[in-house]
Amino acid sequence: MNNLMFNLTNTSKQYIADANKSPKYYTHQPADVRAARAQCPKPLIDLPLLKQIINRKIPVRDGSEINVRIYTPNGKGPFPIIVYYHGGGWVFGNLETADAGCHLLAAEVNAIVVSVDYRLAPEFKFPIPLNDAFDALLWVYEFAADLNGDSTNIIVAGDSAGGNLATVVTHMAKEQNGPLITAQALIYPVTNMDMTTTSYENYANDLGLDRDGMKWFGEHYVYNEEDYRNSAVSPLLQDDLSYLPRAIVIAAEYDVLFDEGVSYANRLNEAGVPTHHVVMPGLIHSYFSKMEFFEDETRQTVQLIADFIKK
Repeated sequence: MNNLMFNLTNTSKQYIADANKSPKYYTHQPADVRAARAQCPKPLIDLPLLKQIINRKIPVRDGSEINVRIYTPNGKGPFPIIVYYHGGGWVFGNLETADAGCHLLAAEVNAIVVSVDYRLAPEFKFPIPLNDAFDALLWVYEFAADLNGDSTNIIVAGDSAGGNLATVVTHMAKEQNGPLITAQALIYPVTNMDMTTTSYENYANDLGLDRDGMKWFGEHYVYNEEDYRNSAVSPLLQDDLSYLPRAIVIAAEYDVLFDEGVSYANRLNEAGVPTHHVVMPGLIHSYFSKMEFFEDETRQTVQLIADFIKK
């Protein structure tokens, strides 16, 4: 389908035009793409002052350590805690790519935000990134008081692959008698690696994230296509969603992941989980981690999440 038929925002059009000047990331090795992106200067964005932002290492189950970044808002506390998982197809992304969004969430929600730098595929395939995500949640719960946080009010959040990890760890917490999660905020989450939906057909090419890109991400994340049918990879396939916490699911209108986000929100509602589904008109995948292009849209998304969490 020709992009001219889409009612994209002007910002989306400009971002796509700029992105299409460069070779597709999936024509390169992941390490090379990461190295190139690391050379890009950090965008200058006006962000509110917080009480504290610190980086630290935390242990995970195999004896390794991963990095987290902890954002503490102004005020007295104890604060709600948002555990945030960045996007990037389980292959890209880090604390820096999630920084602006996490900073805004801490300020607008008045919550501690713990951004998790889980290990990436293909060097660390499924389930290692997911296990890192869950181990970080357990660490946050154990040390909530030390963070001036409220261990009875933990929210999980994430964008794209990070949204996938966020909702899957809610399943794991229930199955493994883990922390009680009070809400989940999912920004264009990956919920089904089937890749056969109408939105995959309509938005398959040249809109930022395309079908070939998702296939490439999936091949790096899992060992074989059978893993796509594992509900820990494709949470839409989970039999029972009724025990999950209330959710806000935010979709970009022109995104291959659009339909699976709608399906997940519908299944949550059908299971009796209070769920708010929001479509961001004219936007494409990845806008939330590209605040230098999509500043107004990112701030609007943060406000939607803040309003939902504070209900």
